[in-house]
Amino acid sequence: VVFISVRVPYFIDLKRPQDQGLNHTCNYYLQPEEDVTIGVWHTVPAALWKNARGKDQLWFEEALGSSHPVILYLHGNAGTRGGDHRVELYKVLSSLGYHVVTFDYRGWGDSIGSPSERGMTYDALHVFDWIKARSGDNPVYIWGHSLGTGVATNLVRRLCERETPPDALILESPFTNIREEARSHPFSIYRYFPGFDWFFLDPITTSGIKFANDENVKYISCSLLILHAEDDPVVPFHLGKKLYNIAATSRSFRDYKVQFVPFHTDLGYRHKYIYRSPELPRILR
Repeated sequence: VVFISVRVPYFIDLKRPQDQGLNHTCNYYLQPEEDVTIGVWHTVPAALWKNARGKDQLWFEEALGSSHPVILYLHGNAGTRGGDHRVELYKVLSSLGYHVVTFDYRGWGDSIGSPSERGMTYDALHVFDWIKARSGDNPVYIWGHSLGTGVATNLVRRLCERETPPDALILESPFTNIREEARSHPFSIYRYFPGFDWFFLDPITTSGIKFANDENVKYISCSLLILHAEDDPVVPFHLGKKLYNIAATSRSFRDYKVQFVPFHTDLGYRHKYIYRSPELPRILR
C-alpha cells in the first residue's frame, strides 16, 4: 500500500520553526538508513528559552542532558511536524518543563524516502535511540497521536522486547487497529492514501498495513496513558476505550499504571484539540 506523501502546508518553511513562534526550537536532519533522511524539530523546555536563542545544533543536543524529561512526539497522518495543533502542543509541553522532539516520517514533510509501516517505525526507533544517547538518566516518554499511535505502539513493543522500555507511553486518540478504524470511519485515515476506492474493494491490499495497537499492547510493559475526546470525528471514542480495556486486562501491564482519560463532548476537543485542556498539566503529572 502506498502512503501519500503529505507535504502540505507548502507555505511553512520547516527549516524555520521560529516562523511558527517556536523560538527555542532547532531543526535537524537525521539519517535512519541509507537513502532516508528525516527532518526533526527539538523544542527545549521553556526554562531554557532565553539561553536557546541563537544557539547551534550542538548546544541543543547537549541540552537533552539537562535535568528535564523528554517527550518523543509521533504525529498523525495529515500535514507535517509544523502543523498548527502540533505546534500548540509543543508549546504546552515546553511550558510544563519537557523537551519535545518530533519529526516527519520518511515521505512526510521534507523527509526523504518511501513511507511504509516498517519504515515509519524504524524512523521512530532511530530518533528514540538518538535521544537516549544524549539524555542521560532523564525520563523519555513517547506520545503518539492518531496514526502516530500505531507507530508508537510498534516502537514501544520493540523497545520492551529489547528491554529498553521508555518511561511511559501516551496515546492520544488511538484506534485498536487500522482495519477497525477503517470500518468505524471508512475514510478517516485512508482518505489520504491514493486509490482508496479500490483499497476497500480488495481487502487483500490492506494486509501490508496493520498498525495493530490492540496486539502490541499485550507486549508492552511501561506506564500507559490514553487520552480521547468523546466527540472525536476521526477516530471514534469507542476504539480508544476498547484499546484501554485490552491493555488494562493484559498481563504485560500488571506492574504498571494504565489510565484512560476521556474528554467530554461539551469541551469540543474533537480529534486534535486536547492540548487546550487546562487539566493536561495535572493529568501528565
